[in-house]
Amino acid sequence: MDLGIKEKRALVLGASRGLGRAIAQALAAEGAVVFAAARSVDKISAYADAADTIHAVELDLGQIDQVDRVVDGLIKDGGVDIIVNNGGGPPPGAAQTAERAAWLQHFEAMAANLFHLNARLLPMMKERGWGRIISITSSGVEQPIPNLALSNGIRSAVVGWSKTLANEVAGDGITVNVVMPGRIHTQRVDELDAAAAKRTGADVAEVAAKSRRTIPAGRYGKPEEFADVVTFLASARAGYVTGSKIRIDGGSIKSI
Repeated sequence: MDLGIKEKRALVLGASRGLGRAIAQALAAEGAVVFAAARSVDKISAYADAADTIHAVELDLGQIDQVDRVVDGLIKDGGVDIIVNNGGGPPPGAAQTAERAAWLQHFEAMAANLFHLNARLLPMMKERGWGRIISITSSGVEQPIPNLALSNGIRSAVVGWSKTLANEVAGDGITVNVVMPGRIHTQRVDELDAAAAKRTGADVAEVAAKSRRTIPAGRYGKPEEFADVVTFLASARAGYVTGSKIRIDGGSIKSI
């Protein structure tokens, strides 16, 4: 199936590892020109060398000057057609003990600066009459995950922004969707399992096995499976899918 994104320009955030890396590689495999952004460009360069269409971009979403510098460069070079809003999550913690400073710090990096980046890149999409904006959140926006208060709260704000923006730009040929990963086997999931083991005193392998038993599919997902869905949403074929939340969680969320 031709997805119609050959030579489309895609910005993938949080692309040094895990889901971001898998998405960058999947888009490049379809012929897109990918700007893979993260704080650690060395990790991107390590896999970008195998694909001429992946370009490493240094970007810390927590630093607004860096955000503007990257956006300035992309606009000067012709803008982008596809934005994948992805990034690492905040540390675990309970809602009742989360401090104001932590909320502000992580909201700036995970939401406010992200909204700013997209707003600056949108006009060129509108001029072309085509664009794709995909935000990676978490299953916690539908079914809050215990001890991930910062993530549950801030990512829910991204969902509200995405739906509002989707309604505003649908007539311009731009789709805006949210994709919610469940337990996809990335380094982040290993870190969360390790944190749960430390908190409860259990063995990490025990924690992971217990987590897998709660998933109807009986396993953690593969990053490549997740990336394939995101790549389809970024494609010309998905032009009538907008304002949606799509789960990739092996059936973990209990409601329809």
